[in-house]
Formats: sequence, C-alpha cells, structure tokens
Amino acid sequence: MGMELEMYVTLNREYKNKMNRFTFCIGLVCIWIFLNIENASGATVEIGSSPNPVGSGARALGMGGAFIAVADDATAASWNPGGLIQLETPEISFVGGYLKRNEAISFESNPEAAGDHSVDEFSPNYLSAAYPFELNNRNMIVSLNYQRLYDFNRYWVFNINGNIPGSSIEENYKQEGSLYALGLAYATMITKNLSAGFTLNYWGDVIHDNEWTQTYYEITTWPPAWGMPQDFSTFVEEYTFKGWNANLGFLWRASEHWTLGGVFKLPFTADIEHKRTLNGIITSDTKDEMDMPMSYGLGVAYRHSDTFTVSADAYRTHWEDFIYRTQTGVETSPISSKPISESDIDPTTWLRLGAEYLYIGKKVIIPIRGGIFYDPAPAEGSADRYMGFTLGSGIAYKWFVWDIAYQFRYGKDVGRSMLQHLGFSQDTKEHTIYSSIIIHFE
Repeated sequence: MGMELEMYVTLNREYKNKMNRFTFCIGLVCIWIFLNIENASGATVEIGSSPNPVGSGARALGMGGAFIAVADDATAASWNPGGLIQLETPEISFVGGYLKRNEAISFESNPEAAGDHSVDEFSPNYLSAAYPFELNNRNMIVSLNYQRLYDFNRYWVFNINGNIPGSSIEENYKQEGSLYALGLAYATMITKNLSAGFTLNYWGDVIHDNEWTQTYYEITTWPPAWGMPQDFSTFVEEYTFKGWNANLGFLWRASEHWTLGGVFKLPFTADIEHKRTLNGIITSDTKDEMDMPMSYGLGVAYRHSDTFTVSADAYRTHWEDFIYRTQTGVETSPISSKPISESDIDPTTWLRLGAEYLYIGKKVIIPIRGGIFYDPAPAEGSADRYMGFTLGSGIAYKWFVWDIAYQFRYGKDVGRSMLQHLGFSQDTKEHTIYSSIIIHFE
C-alpha cells in the first residue's frame, strides 16, 4: 500500500500490541482499503453538491438555473458578468440557502455496510453590491461579490464485518467545508445591443475559511473470547485552498425578443496545504497544487412579452484537466485518485431549461418560475447522471425584491469512482432552498 501504509502500521503498533503480526496486518490492510486511502501521494476530492456551480440566487435557481442569457439582477456577476450592464440603479443582495442531502450507499463486497445517510445545513450563498455609472457617454457598472461555490459536507456511519470471526469495524466518515470566492466584477456597454464584462475572483480566506476536512474515525471490536478492549483510530486529512481566476461574459440582444449570452471561466492552479494526522500525530504536511479546469456556457432567452420569458443553457466543464499535483510532482485525478496516465475522466455538459411568468399588480409583482435540468457529475469511465426540477416565486414591491426557490436533484447508482474495488454506489436525493433579498437604491 506504499509508504503511508507503512507509517500507519508503525504508528499503530503501540495501540495494537496485543494482536499477533499476521492478524494485525490483515486487519489494517482491510481498513485502509475500505477508507479509500489508496494513493499515498494523491487525494480524493468528494464534492457533495453539484460540481458545476455557475451562479447563485433564488430567481436563477427557480428558472432551473437557465440564467446565462437573462442575468439581469445582482447575481449576474456569478452567471454572466456581461449581463450586469442591465442594472439601472445601485443595489445590494443577499442569498441564503438550505440543503438536505440523502445518500443511500451500498457495497458489493460488504453488503452489511449498506444504509441511508443524510446531511442538512443552512449557509450564506451570495452577497453583492453593484453600482452603475456613466463614463464618456458609455454605461458601465462595477460590483463586489462573495459567493459560495463548492460544498463538501457529507457524513456516513456504517459497520462492516472484520476478517476475524466475531469481530466488527464501525466506520465514521465525515467531510466538511466549503470553497468561497470574492469577486470584483466590471461590465460595459460596447454597442446599443452588446455588452461584455469580467469577474476577477480570489479564492481564499475572507469571511469564511476556504478549506475542507476529511475525518475517518473507526472503532474495532474484537471477538469476546479474546478479552481485548475496543480499539479506536482517527485519521484526518485537512486541505486549504487559495487561488485566482477570472470569468468573462457577454450579452447580445439579437432582437426585441431574443437574447444570447455566453460565459467563459478560465482555468487556474490553486495552492493546497495538505496535512495528514493519525491519532493526533502529524504524518505528513505538504504544499501541493490543484489544477482547476476551464468551463464555458451559452444561453439563449426568448422574451415573449414583459411578463413571460423562456430560457435555456448549455454548460461544459473539462474535468480531464482537473489534476492534483503533490509537492514531489506526482499527478493524480482528484475524482478517482488514479494517476493521470491511467485516469479516464471525460468532460461533462449540463443542460437547463426554465421559464418565468410575472403577475403585475397595481403595487406588487409576483413571479411564478419553474425549470428542469440535467446535471452530470464527473466520474471514471462515464459521467454520473443527475437530473431534477425547480420551482420558484417571490414578490417585488418598489425598491424591495424577495425571491424563493426550491430544487430537487436526483442521481441513481452514482459515485462509483470513489471506491471502485469495493463495488461502491449510491442513490442521492438532494433538496435545496434558496431565499434572496435584493434592495434597489434610487
């Protein structure tokens, strides 16, 4: 199993000195494999949420996430910075989110470990302030944005039978953390019907720590006849993430009814600080790197009238360029932990379709929104298939806008890249609620 397993064996001798050498080695190898620490020089990055986050906001989510060619509120910096030019007055926005995810996991090699596991959380999703202005008779706008992009939260507890008759191992696996980006966005009107913009993002510690932690905690119970106490082991992997990248976007009003939008997110290399500890003892502390892939999308919107809009987006991410590089130069796929030369990861393309109808009253506007989407996740061999639907509504009164949206995302027989040798798979059901507040200033 490599250098790290040897270190693991050495450190645990003082805890397991009542076991004979043969039984000890077999038990450790089984545990080590099961915890998916296969590649001592690599890392597995398990993103719990959709790995294809493009933008934020309850309005956009309610429209199925088909917002690249709409992008006409303060969240435009996250979807398509070229759309920011549509904002006519200064405004601030806040988006909060609630997530509940259920994962029904199974193992072909260990059927007794199957079971349902869930995680739920409240978290801030987006903050922004936008200010439009005019310079040299040309409309421009700047905005400051803070966005939650990746969610790593996951929690599993399950039992497996040990190799020794009468023995068992309780596995506790917990992953937590998030990645945020602070963005400075700018957009300008190029022609009457064409605008362009960019967002410069800093991925680092600002309001929240940009990090995630994987904790493996196990309890080994020996046969009663052995007269031995339970053994406890804790293995922790900590990652911090820092980097810079930019998003480019454009918005073209092709006619009175049709709008075309595009966004391109530049690839970048993030600095990773990676620390491993075993039972409180640091086993390694390295400065690694992670190559984040480029992605791009196109959207089209048809505005039938002032009250009804239909939009559709296609977005592609090149996950084959998603690479974890250790301090010693070893490159692996964070998706499968395999060496890049052996990895078989393809790009993913998600598709989204949404609509919005506005009921315009004397003093208020009430929207009704809905959408559907296909949101594949990268995996070894072929992408994991996720799909779902969204619903949304809200109210707008003078300078105040409140939106709320619900999304259901579902994946069946997914996640096989994580523990291929154990025949791992899972069925995922995810419920997301976004609530947005936007305040306009005259």
